[in-house]
Amino acid sequence: MQDDVLSRTFSALADPTRRAIMARLVLGEASVSELAEPFDMSLVAVSKHLKVLEGAGLISKGREAQWRRCRLEAMPLKELDDWLETYRRFWSESLDMLESYAANLKQRRNDNERDE
Repeated sequence: MQDDVLSRTFSALADPTRRAIMARLVLGEASVSELAEPFDMSLVAVSKHLKVLEGAGLISKGREAQWRRCRLEAMPLKELDDWLETYRRFWSESLDMLESYAANLKQRRNDNERDE
């Protein structure tokens, strides 16, 4: 069900640490210790964040010898983008109407100035 995916995605992305982890994974796969480097927190704390991201389907973990590599999984983000498209269209149409209204006002003002 899409709402469940959206809820998990929004919940996972609500935390700035998890968003920073996602931003790092856009650059490519990384180990847990590589992902933990920029944060002032334990590996256990970072692992908890990774578990939330993994539970939302936003990342996956693989094993390479003793290393656990994390990779970005984009499908939940695509579903989020699809959901946001409705609102994107709303704002685009609203801004188009505002632009048209402002152009009409300007035209009327110019017409009035010429008539004076």
